[in-house]
Amino acid sequence: MSGQFFISLLNPGIGLLLAGAFLLLWLYRREYRYLLAAAAGHAITAAAFLIQDLGPVLPMELQRLPANFGYLLAGCLLVGAIIAHYRVAVPRRTMAVICTVSMTIFLWFLLVDPSIVGRIYAISFALGLIALMIPVCLRRLPKRHIVDHIFFWLGIVWALNYTLRPLLVLGVTGDIANYVGFQQSVYWTTVQFTQAICSVLSAITLMVAVAIDLMAELREQADGDQLSGLLNRRGFEAEAGAAVRACADQGRPAALLIADIDHFKAVNDNHGHAAGDAIIAAFGAHLRAAGPAGTIAGRIGGEEFALLLPGSGIETARALAEAVRTGMTIACQPCLPGATPPTTSIGLAVAVPGAGLSQLMRDADQALYEAKRAGRNRVRAFTPAPVRIATAS
Repeated sequence: MSGQFFISLLNPGIGLLLAGAFLLLWLYRREYRYLLAAAAGHAITAAAFLIQDLGPVLPMELQRLPANFGYLLAGCLLVGAIIAHYRVAVPRRTMAVICTVSMTIFLWFLLVDPSIVGRIYAISFALGLIALMIPVCLRRLPKRHIVDHIFFWLGIVWALNYTLRPLLVLGVTGDIANYVGFQQSVYWTTVQFTQAICSVLSAITLMVAVAIDLMAELREQADGDQLSGLLNRRGFEAEAGAAVRACADQGRPAALLIADIDHFKAVNDNHGHAAGDAIIAAFGAHLRAAGPAGTIAGRIGGEEFALLLPGSGIETARALAEAVRTGMTIACQPCLPGATPPTTSIGLAVAVPGAGLSQLMRDADQALYEAKRAGRNRVRAFTPAPVRIATAS
């Protein structure tokens, strides 16, 4: 067997391995449908290279049709998988138009005016346009991770590879007279190796992006409270603590609200735990809707909730607290049809210079106890004890 034979197995081998890897990922997370598209794209790439290099010769070289259509279809699937990962609409119509025009030109140079170089340009330029959709679709998205930047520039490099490489290589080596010469040409060797590199790079990048998403989900599950839809105590203290420190460094205030559902045990005792859970969920949704942008909200106890307002003072916090208190009846009424919904007591505190989140929470807790002692269903703000000044006797 010649070295050319083993080179011809390079892309099919890589394609099948990557297809299997993405298929396994999809079986693990079937809601990530783009993984199935990636698996199909790599499998079709492998099949197209096998047909191109090792398939039986058909009359009028018609075996070129499924091979080159496979390249286009695989390109659409792989590019579409990357775009879909970002929950952006895949431009399928544009891809279909590009593929239709490309295959029409390809058929002309196959059946009407036979030209291998013409067919190369027809497919390569189409693949370049398809790859260019990655940076076009992702250009306005926030790039939070380095993998997002890699995808953007990978799309550009991918597009340049498909458009400039044939122009440069064929411009130097000249025309290709027949298919035997094509398989032994410098151009086809560059295709084999650049395609292998691009396939591996894009696949690894997509797998890393999937891993980042999975880690974010795990972190959200670890720091989130599923019933209320807010952060749990651990997640709240982590985010709120960082926000309080940042406000202190910037010389900005930070206000904290701690809300407790009044007589929540009576709700469970009289209406059942299902009704109590519904109250928790409704109150969590009420807090999410009431809090302004940048608010950090968490469920820090069974029926105790906290809202941190970075950059806000006591008056802003008091207005929000009153909105939360008065709006609770409407938010929770559907949970107890025919019964009076519970009320909430709220304590407020504003961070003082040099104090961290723990001190802020103690101050807000003290204000909350004052609200309960005063009869519940009210808002109280923490008032520091007056400082006694010693006088000379």
